[in-house]
Amino acid sequence: MKKFTFRGGTHLHEHKDTAQKSTERLPEPQTVSIPLSQHIGVHAKPVVGKGDYVKVGQVIGTVETGLGCPVHASVSGVVQEIVTRYNAVGTPIQNIIIENDGNHEMFEGIKPWSKPLDETTAEEVISLVREAGISGLGGATFPTYAKLQSAIGKADRVIVNCAECEPYITANHRLLLERGDTVISGMEVVMRALNIPEGILAVEDNKMDAVAHLQSRLEKRHQLGRKDDIRICVMKTKYPQGDERQLVYALTGKEIPAGKLPADVGCLILNAETTAAISRAFWRGLPLVSRIVTVAGDCVKEPKNVRAPLGASCRDLIAFCGGLTKVPKKMISGGPMMGYAQWDPDAPIAKTTSAVLLFSEEYDRINTLHTACIHCGMCVSHCPMHLMPNYLVQHAKARNYEQAQKLNVMSCVECGTCSYNCPAGVEIVQYIRVAKNAIRNAAKKN
Repeated sequence: MKKFTFRGGTHLHEHKDTAQKSTERLPEPQTVSIPLSQHIGVHAKPVVGKGDYVKVGQVIGTVETGLGCPVHASVSGVVQEIVTRYNAVGTPIQNIIIENDGNHEMFEGIKPWSKPLDETTAEEVISLVREAGISGLGGATFPTYAKLQSAIGKADRVIVNCAECEPYITANHRLLLERGDTVISGMEVVMRALNIPEGILAVEDNKMDAVAHLQSRLEKRHQLGRKDDIRICVMKTKYPQGDERQLVYALTGKEIPAGKLPADVGCLILNAETTAAISRAFWRGLPLVSRIVTVAGDCVKEPKNVRAPLGASCRDLIAFCGGLTKVPKKMISGGPMMGYAQWDPDAPIAKTTSAVLLFSEEYDRINTLHTACIHCGMCVSHCPMHLMPNYLVQHAKARNYEQAQKLNVMSCVECGTCSYNCPAGVEIVQYIRVAKNAIRNAAKKN
């Protein structure tokens, strides 16, 4: 069997301890705190007020102009208040606090799409996806409707990213095993509506049980007389295989030019859970109000995969997993390589939250011995973008951002492979982030 891969990257300790644990549904909490910004783009504005009764799937925040997604209630109940909270990166965001009545009363407007798929236009699917509030659930949270728009007339291939290459996270793995048909169904919706002839399920080879399950579903689909236009490509397990640039190169041999999108080389890339959300929106009319979250780390008593309503707190999920066995040094929202250190245990689960990880002092991998660069070249040889992180750090430290830009610092995807492999413990990605922000700010001023 051919296994697809890219040059560079690194094989991490996977720690996929929850891969064989079925997804459990979190009992609905007494209150939820739903952020009005869970996507790249414009923050949504509230369309409900204190004292209003809302139902599951009801729009509670909208974006009238600009890039953005509406936000929906994940429980039924009364709006307690609208408050401003800071997210993991310090951005102030309005949150709608809903007191859950426990009835899980569904909004009356939720209903399946009224037309057959073969009669549905691309514009109708794009509108449906936007109104369902679907954004990329792999981490970047780019509004999915905009990604579909950019692919019209350009993409001839849909790639569903099932790599899940970050350590610990197994949410997509469980989704493929438990709801593989839903992922395939979401692919069909996109392929038919956008008239895209080929679909690829890209799965790393540490998930061969998921590969076998998906293959059985595709064979059944073919037996029912459907087109044989979706296939599985097995990827070599390596980080950051899930980055769209590495994924496209591994599967097609094409490189996405700097500043361009996958659609510019004929590809539309969707995360597995995003694709499943599209299926639920089309066939059942359900907006995005919950997601699967991996809760893990050496401090968690019973690590699990949990389907949680958006707005539930990290504290709710930790309690559902048996609580803590040790005092955590660090809580991370997302994966340990590209996630964000989370300072508030009451922070809400959002569309961006693929995992909640808690690590103790003794388990923290980070090298506490920080020295100057020893010029070993490990960061260069492992960089999947073929950059020279050692020189980028040197120019960033000297605030020579113009030279850093000439060395393509803006092409860095901030995957953390360089920092992970640095024997000197240089915080390479942090320096690069500072340089990139300085360059962006200078461009805004000019």
